[in-house]
Amino acid sequence: MFKPVLIAATLILAPQWAWAHAHLQRATPADKAEVATPSSVSASFSEGLEPAFSTLTVLDAAGKPAVTAKAAPAPGDDKTLVLPVAQPLPVGAYTVKWQALSKDGHKTDGAWTFTVKP
Repeated sequence: MFKPVLIAATLILAPQWAWAHAHLQRATPADKAEVATPSSVSASFSEGLEPAFSTLTVLDAAGKPAVTAKAAPAPGDDKTLVLPVAQPLPVGAYTVKWQALSKDGHKTDGAWTFTVKP
């Protein structure tokens, strides 16, 4: 009796678990890339985002914010956040931390790194 109920519950809930989170699909600059100073940093996700609760933060090697602007959705694309880089970044290593709140209310977060080369 218990086993059929468990199987039924799993079949009902499994599809919700599969699509319930915004996963990072593409990062620019790419993870571990060596680039000239970028004019922007962007992240594209698998689900539409709630922009007021989704962020990109660029940190320098000391862990301090390197970009003061705020990320915003790409025009016409609720799955992509773009963070403009107004001032050239000095040569060095950077970490981009992201937090995403998908439109279905689930939060995810993560990070990637890139290096600005001379």
